Amino acid sequence: MNEKEFRHLSRKELVDIIYELEKRIEKKDAEIEDLQKQLEDRRILLNKAGNIADASLALNHVFEDAQKAADQYVSEIRRIKEDTEKQAKDILQEARKKAGQDG
Repeated sequence: MNEKEFRHLSRKELVDIIYELEKRIEKKDAEIEDLQKQLEDRRILLNKAGNIADASLALNHVFEDAQKAADQYVSEIRRIKEDTEKQAKDILQEARKKAGQDG
C-alpha cells in the first residue's frame, strides 16, 4: 500500500491496521524472546558439554597415570619375586652343597 492509498483510508481502517501491526509486532517479539531463550539454552548445553569433555580428558589423564603407577608396581613386584626366588635357589643350592660335604 502506498502513501496515497493510506491517505484515503478512514480513521477506523487506520486504527485497525495499526492494531494488526501491533499484534504482529507482539507476536514477533515473543518469537524473538523464545529464540533467544533457545539460543541461551544451547549455549549452556555447549558449555556443559565442553566442561564434561574437559572433565573426561582430565579423568583420562588420571586413569592413565594410575595405570602407569599400577604397571610400575606390578613390574617392581615381579622383579622382587625373581630376586627372591634366585636368592632362595642360591641358598638351597648352598645348603645342599654343605649337606653333601658334611654327609
